[in-house]
Amino acid sequence: MILDIILLVAGIALVLWGADRFTDSASNVARRWNVSELVIGLTIVALGTSLPEFVVSVISSIQGSGDMSVGNIVGSNIFNTLVIVGMSAIVMPMIVSRGTLHREIPMSIGASILLLALCHDGNLDRWASIILIMCFSLFMGYTYYIAQHGKHKQDETTSAHQDTMGWGSIALWLTVGIGCLVGGGQMLVGSATDIALRLGMSERMVGLTILAAGTSLPELATSIVAARKGSAGLALGNALGSNLFNIYFVLGVCSMISPMQISGISILDWVVFISSGILLFAVSLRKKISRVGGIVLTLGYLLYMSLLIMGQ
Repeated sequence: MILDIILLVAGIALVLWGADRFTDSASNVARRWNVSELVIGLTIVALGTSLPEFVVSVISSIQGSGDMSVGNIVGSNIFNTLVIVGMSAIVMPMIVSRGTLHREIPMSIGASILLLALCHDGNLDRWASIILIMCFSLFMGYTYYIAQHGKHKQDETTSAHQDTMGWGSIALWLTVGIGCLVGGGQMLVGSATDIALRLGMSERMVGLTILAAGTSLPELATSIVAARKGSAGLALGNALGSNLFNIYFVLGVCSMISPMQISGISILDWVVFISSGILLFAVSLRKKISRVGGIVLTLGYLLYMSLLIMGQ
């Protein structure tokens, strides 16, 4: 138990330190390339912080567990939308650009609806994987377009930290940061799970709580640190980009590796999966996610968890 507590504290410290380094490096990439932090959040940060979901889902797919692969993505995306954006807004209210309100958030909702449509018959086959990977290619093309044409530059607030690293330092700290995020997250989840089991919590409850949020720890830490530093575009872009990456790329690759049969995702899960994006759009209508909006999003997740636990 003492070792688990030490590992828990060390994991939290590692995740927070890694998020700080990763956020600073990503902000420097935005300044070096002269693009908005939103674009960097949608791409580099989203891809990096989604590594845990990718690893867990690919392994599950190889082992023939389609429900675990899809459930991991559905649960992570709900957590990203409601908790990560919600907690970030509570830490620091976020300005939402017109482009984000009318393009990126609807794109995230559309990706969720597309996944539901592809899974309607309980299968995610290789034809579905082709569609998902094509959508991922279109999304990457879109981010390249807005980066080149600066669609978001005038809408974004700039970071308070204006120092610029060299490319060597940026590459080093991006690598160190993501390594700390992933490694610290695994350390935190493993130790927290051991502590919970030792205290008498059932494996089912551990799975619904600690492990469900575990693969989203890098996104949570990165977005909260970014929000605290005034990089709202990075925080929101990280959550939205991770959602799109999870659906299009992670599940696209998983269903290409092995077509999946899906039966364990409930109607409640799908309803919350779609509704979380709609709720995010609703609290962003004034082009700002206030602390009240952040509380609404976070309470939405707590309500979902309560219904999930009572339904078991």
